[in-house]
Amino acid sequence: MSLPSRSKRSSRTSGAVASYRILIKRSAAKELETLPLKDRRRIVHRIQGLATAPRPVGAEKLSGEEKYRVRQGDFRILFTIDDAERTVMIVKIGQRGDVYR
Repeated sequence: MSLPSRSKRSSRTSGAVASYRILIKRSAAKELETLPLKDRRRIVHRIQGLATAPRPVGAEKLSGEEKYRVRQGDFRILFTIDDAERTVMIVKIGQRGDVYR
């Protein structure tokens, strides 16, 4: 029994994907530098994903503020989105108990 042949075409859409520019506040960069390498890599990967999907599944808007948050393990990444400028500003990175203070 033979399996049906798969098309050689890519499932990706052709053309350029509109992406956002990622900006990181100096204080957030310092918070990132203090994290263990394993956690830092995961968080950086998550931040890079915000360039193509600034409001990913699981992102929540913080009440009373124009900030959003995404979870990465025990850590939270707080950020703002400027759709007019097409930028995502990383404001704070930290463990869930400390990041909202």
